[in-house]
Amino acid sequence: MKSIINMKTPFICTILLVSLCIASVGCKKLANGSGSGDGGNNGGNNGGTVGKYTNPNTTSVICDYDVSDTAYTNHGWTKTFEDDFTGDLSKWNLIKGGLIMEEQCYEPANVQIAGGAVQIAAKKETVSGPKTVGNDTMQNFNYTSGWMVSKSTFVANSSTPKVRIVARIKMASGYGLTSLFYGFGGGAWPTTGEIDFAETQGDNTKVYATDYAYGSSANSNVVSGGILYNPVTEDLSSCYHLYVMEWTQNSLNSYIDGKLVETKTKGGYVSSLFGKPQYLTFSLPIGGLYYSQLKTANIQGGTMSIDYVKVFTSN
Repeated sequence: MKSIINMKTPFICTILLVSLCIASVGCKKLANGSGSGDGGNNGGNNGGTVGKYTNPNTTSVICDYDVSDTAYTNHGWTKTFEDDFTGDLSKWNLIKGGLIMEEQCYEPANVQIAGGAVQIAAKKETVSGPKTVGNDTMQNFNYTSGWMVSKSTFVANSSTPKVRIVARIKMASGYGLTSLFYGFGGGAWPTTGEIDFAETQGDNTKVYATDYAYGSSANSNVVSGGILYNPVTEDLSSCYHLYVMEWTQNSLNSYIDGKLVETKTKGGYVSSLFGKPQYLTFSLPIGGLYYSQLKTANIQGGTMSIDYVKVFTSN
């Protein structure tokens, strides 16, 4: 989508492929603003207000909602991945460096486990770091934040045609921030696909958005109108909510707090994602295309908290 969720340049993707052995991280929608065709937010701090791409239904959500694994396993789902963030971060790569059109330097130290959750903190502080991820050129930054990428991939394919990606998240509040939870494929963006499970703008925290990207050639997303802004009844930064994306061959089904929000078939290319493994990632960028006229004086920082993330598969 035309937010900051895909602001990773092909150069950065290549560097991460080499340096992290995990392929491209997030990739593109950057220099030319390309994204979900006419379905994105072109910035200007108006996330969730693009009527054509806003869900007409407001979903009632429940503060600190949760379910047990048996809610899935009793219905034929098998848990294949879990991190409840009570141990370490050995299942994740932590990214360091800046990104074009974002204000922060991603620092591994900004991703910490505390109180049984992982905390991704965006801070106002001066540091020196790589100008862009994987770049030897150093520069000074006025902000830091965190970005974590799973070492494992997950895929809906002929063997496991249904995949549910589940995360319990307290989104960050604060001007200039966007809480991101998405999946991406290794290789040239968007040929290996991208699925945006949930993202919330820090000063519009009663809306979250979903999207996806695909293209047969590098740097060319052919999905049009895949984005959807989903209004909810409560502030998504005030407590935890449960986000679920069910990925099948022909649809992406989004749930929040146990309620189906949308069945995404629009855009024409959901089936093209089938069989393309995805890494999972959480990040909290500052700036980007949600804030095309960013007022840095208004940035105070904030924290995105993830209680757990799980993946279930089913036939």
